[in-house]
Amino acid sequence: MLAYDHHAETDRGLRHAPPATARLCVVTREVKPPEEMIRFVLGPDGAVVPDLKRKLPGRGVWLTARRDIVAQAARRGAFARAFRREVTVAPDLPGRIEDLMEHALLDALAIARKAGQVVTGYTKVAAAAEQGAATAFLQASDAAAEGIRQMTAAIRRGYGETAGNLVVIDAFTSAQLDLALARPNMVHAALLAGRASETVLARWRTLARYRMDDPGDTDTIRTSKKAPRSDLESGTE
Repeated sequence: MLAYDHHAETDRGLRHAPPATARLCVVTREVKPPEEMIRFVLGPDGAVVPDLKRKLPGRGVWLTARRDIVAQAARRGAFARAFRREVTVAPDLPGRIEDLMEHALLDALAIARKAGQVVTGYTKVAAAAEQGAATAFLQASDAAAEGIRQMTAAIRRGYGETAGNLVVIDAFTSAQLDLALARPNMVHAALLAGRASETVLARWRTLARYRMDDPGDTDTIRTSKKAPRSDLESGTE
């Protein structure tokens, strides 16, 4: 069971609390595990700084890790009230956090590639799909419709009724995938089982939930912000 200090709107710095300590969202007033939260600290100039790795020194304020909650905190002066002083909040703070999450996900993807847990190239990815060998798939957000249709069909053949449970990450352009995977013209990729791939999926879920206004209780988020459902879920090919 997670410990929680019911009287604290700020932590006293991470040296004074165990990592598993639950946190209070200063907007929703809900108590949640730190993995579902974003920690913020103040810079020397009083600017609010997101601490996504939860390692920065100093007192911290916690928010539910959703873009709309961060926007509410900035709009309603929640940071100033929690820190009990004047603060500076960047007008594009919600967007900056999303960019940081995207970079963290791409970094994790690059590490998974180095660990040999990423399959690239259309033919190899399609083969992994047909064999049911991958734990998740990536496709460029600017991928051609026909290529998506063919890959979706291969995944459905390989995974059958369980295809709808697969994560398909379509949050990045081909150019972004090129950089992360150190290969030109990246459109399709597959993740193989392994710790590095688990980190990719964990960061993807964090990003996807951040983009949602109300993620509810769902644990599996399969698509990017541009589509509420994937072809795999809807059954189209």
